[in-house]
Amino acid sequence: MYPERFSNLPAHAWPRLRALLDISEGGGPTIHMTIGEPKHAFPAWVMDVIAENAGGFNNYPPNDGTPDLRAAITGFVQRRYGVPLDPDRHAMTLNGTREGLYNAVMALCPETKGGQRPAVLMPNPFYQVYMIAALSVDADPIMVPATRENGHLPDFASLSDDLLNRTTAAYICSPANPQGAVATREYWQELLALAEKYDFKIFADECYSEIYRDTPPVGAQQVAYEQGVDLNRVVIFHSLSKRSNLPGLRSGFVASGAENVREIQQLRNFAGTPLPQPLQAAAAAVWNDEAHVEENRALYVEKYELADRILGNVPGYASPEAGFFLWLPVENDEAAAVKLWRETGVRVLPGGYLAQDWDGSNPGQGYIRVAMVAPKAETERGIELIRDCLYAQ
Repeated sequence: MYPERFSNLPAHAWPRLRALLDISEGGGPTIHMTIGEPKHAFPAWVMDVIAENAGGFNNYPPNDGTPDLRAAITGFVQRRYGVPLDPDRHAMTLNGTREGLYNAVMALCPETKGGQRPAVLMPNPFYQVYMIAALSVDADPIMVPATRENGHLPDFASLSDDLLNRTTAAYICSPANPQGAVATREYWQELLALAEKYDFKIFADECYSEIYRDTPPVGAQQVAYEQGVDLNRVVIFHSLSKRSNLPGLRSGFVASGAENVREIQQLRNFAGTPLPQPLQAAAAAVWNDEAHVEENRALYVEKYELADRILGNVPGYASPEAGFFLWLPVENDEAAAVKLWRETGVRVLPGGYLAQDWDGSNPGQGYIRVAMVAPKAETERGIELIRDCLYAQ
């Protein structure tokens, strides 16, 4: 016997992609533009920090993070958003943010709300863990379209009073994966007002916050603090994966009000997997450093400019505000991905694989997601092949 709550899950994006493309030979040297795995160099001194602290592999690591790491995390939040946090009460380390995005629902969402089954809101397209987290606590995952018409950010205020009254949490990703849209200060203010009115928490997935053009994206906790909103209303998630090109280090964090963090800590005491101490030492050093982040961001700005130059005349092309994905319009997302692979060797992800059918439509269909994570020359070649294969007149 197995639980029914996971019995009808759709196939995950990556097995679907392999089944779609791997039945054919690529039409040229493979250029991987599917997964958002940064390929820029991480700071060379990271290895030195790990080596200097290698003796820590002989100890069980602290579950909530070392004092140095928590101080580095809250220092980052203070510098970046102007929010003063107590490292002992307001932040906790994660083994990658996916852990926290899942466990936040487990720890913070009640079994019922107003005597009804709870609802968890999320954008559509979305990061798949949002849906699984909601299903795990027997909540209804409510997928709210994030489309060109609404600036690729979900309009939660358009939902009915009945639905909002049983909402316990709303996920929002800004900068958005896959579209690169950024929530404005006004967007956060309106969402905070909605959350206050209907008493739900905001789960702000801000993993792409340090990859942008000119202006740093406004943060959810930043706006809450400025407005005097209880910090327990907002839970933020960050990691070093994109900011510092260290997806394999698995250093992320969750920050919120003290009550929320206490509940998440209690769950992690039983079910968490802490980062080894030498890696925590490296993570602390990386969170404390901004020079490498600025260098990394400059490389992505060059790629934005490449994409704008190569694809600027493509009908419907929208230059991303932030993040490292292109969200390109196509007539048929699966057909476009197959054509690219067979004719050029470029691998991209059909947009429909990042969304779910909802109210008779899938808002990801009609797009492909293109990850600009490879070195500049390879990224340029890939974008040129996409243009020539899919958009040549």
